Amino acid sequence: MTSMVSIPHVLSGISIVLLVVYGVDVMIGGGGAGEGFLPFDAMTRGIGFGMPPIIFSFIAFFISKKPPFKGLGIMLVITGVLIIIGGIISMASAEESENAARMAGEGGGLIAVGVIIAALGGIKIKKSLST
Repeated sequence: MTSMVSIPHVLSGISIVLLVVYGVDVMIGGGGAGEGFLPFDAMTRGIGFGMPPIIFSFIAFFISKKPPFKGLGIMLVITGVLIIIGGIISMASAEESENAARMAGEGGGLIAVGVIIAALGGIKIKKSLST
C-alpha cells in the first residue's frame, strides 16, 4: 500500500498551519505591530504568513495531477475558507482605520483569492469522486 502523503499534501498542510498562526497572532494582538506573539508589523506578518499559503495552494493544486486526492481538495477548501475569513476580518477592521480604502481593497482581494483556492479544492474533490 502506498502512502497518501505527498508534496501537495505537505504544502497544503504548511499553508493551513501558517494561516492559523497568522490568525491567532492577529486575534491576540488585535492586528497591531508586535502586539501578538509574533514580533512583526501587519505588512511583514502578511508577507511572511499570508503570501506563502496562497502560493503553496496553487502549487499544490497544479502539481497534483494523479491520482486525484480527495484529502488535498479538502485541505485546499480549508485554506480558501481561512483566507476568506481573513479578508472579511480585514474589511471589517478597515472601517476603524485611517487606511480604510486600502484595507478594504486588500480584504476584497483576499476574499477573491480565497474563493479561487476553495474552488480549486472543490474541483479536486469532484475529480476524486468521479474516478
